[in-house]
Amino acid sequence: MIGITCYGAYVPRLRLSRAAAAQANAWANPGLLAQARGERSMANWDEDSLTMAVEAARDALAGRSTDGIGALYFGSTTHPFADRQNAGLVAAALDLPESINSSDLGGAQKAGTAALIAALDRAAAGRPGEALVVAAEHRRARPGSAQELQYGDAAAAFTIGNSAVIAEFLGSHSMSVDFVDHYRATGQEFDYIWEERWLRDEAFQKWVPAAVTAGLEKIGIAPGSIHHFVLPEPVAKLSTLVAKRCGIAETAIADSLLGVVGHAGSAHAPLMLAAVLQKAQAGQTIVVVGFGQGCDVLAFRTTAALGELPARSGVAGSLKRRKEEKNYPKFQSFNETVSPEKGLRGEANPQTALSAMYRSRRMLSGLVGGSCTKCGTAQFPPADLCVNPSCHHQGPMQPYRFADEAARIKTWSADWLTYTPDPPAHYGMVEFERGGRFVADITDWDLGKVEVGQPVRMVFRVRGRDAQRGMVRYFWKAAPLAGTGEH
Repeated sequence: MIGITCYGAYVPRLRLSRAAAAQANAWANPGLLAQARGERSMANWDEDSLTMAVEAARDALAGRSTDGIGALYFGSTTHPFADRQNAGLVAAALDLPESINSSDLGGAQKAGTAALIAALDRAAAGRPGEALVVAAEHRRARPGSAQELQYGDAAAAFTIGNSAVIAEFLGSHSMSVDFVDHYRATGQEFDYIWEERWLRDEAFQKWVPAAVTAGLEKIGIAPGSIHHFVLPEPVAKLSTLVAKRCGIAETAIADSLLGVVGHAGSAHAPLMLAAVLQKAQAGQTIVVVGFGQGCDVLAFRTTAALGELPARSGVAGSLKRRKEEKNYPKFQSFNETVSPEKGLRGEANPQTALSAMYRSRRMLSGLVGGSCTKCGTAQFPPADLCVNPSCHHQGPMQPYRFADEAARIKTWSADWLTYTPDPPAHYGMVEFERGGRFVADITDWDLGKVEVGQPVRMVFRVRGRDAQRGMVRYFWKAAPLAGTGEH
């Protein structure tokens, strides 16, 4: 038996009020007020598709070893790098073995389901180790457009293997159709969108239902036996059209999450699948459709192992951890669709030393320090001299990963002079329970909510962007645990 062995998800805590965004642009486009309901997920300034993929993967892998991961597939149409493997950087942030195979998949909104199929094919071929699949999206939209309200930022992750399977893979069916409802050419900032009617009448009333029907027949699933039908509809009610034409019960249609997240592009089908797995019961049939220049149709049946899976944040936990954002200019600034004055301190643009970054890659990407081989004291960064005053053992240390260790704020500052896209800049000394401390940036905190002694978790975030050279620098920051330092 092969299939999904665990799942995880991540939705940024910031949620842009659609009403606030629509009202800010109603002077030029009053029609936006018709879409001024609910909210959409909004990435912080230091988040992108790669950092969200890391968070979703950490949720999926929580409480288990990563030694058995043999491959990583990263599906997205908004990879930060066009010519630097993004999946490799995700693997480095997770401190996965460098012996794994890693691949980026993109170019269409079904990149997320394509990554799932690639991992399932790998398992079916008997390749050793599990495959980790991540899908994430951070799409930017033209200011004042309907897409600015409709899009959402999110990520989902799964491991695929042949033991402790929580959702058995029943089969898949794919078709490739050069149907263009939108596109984004190389070098362009925003999607070009065609008419919504074209999407509905030609795709979701014709060849999408035909693809789903052909897939169900190929896999051998009766439409009436489906418990959960996952279709990432770009526009509300399109899944109802497809379900009706395919004979699938309306009660089986999974929550589209459009009202609370928005459409997360290539990550949306995986995100909906993660949400379904979080509430599904053993023995239920799940059909997932990936849409974008064709269709992917995948079918799974949940097993008893699903109920034994340790609790995780998942989609439900991410949705619970939210902060409403009504500051539309802040949203634009975070998405770099406007360019506010940065001041003299914002002009610093140091070049990234690629050689130093490579030599310290495990420390910088994986937050790996050292543990004394004599007394066990952990420290960051690693060194050849133990910092324990009663030890001071000299010699190489054992690698020790701090990313998942419990930590607290030892000291902190809120700096209004240092440039940051979201002032003031919070930073301070972070102390880990097992030992080890270093000065780190503090993210996702609200002004006046930081206190000495508060618990934090380390998160992989954007440290800075070198616009001149096109480099994005990543490192680990301290973020509050849910319910502390945020509201």
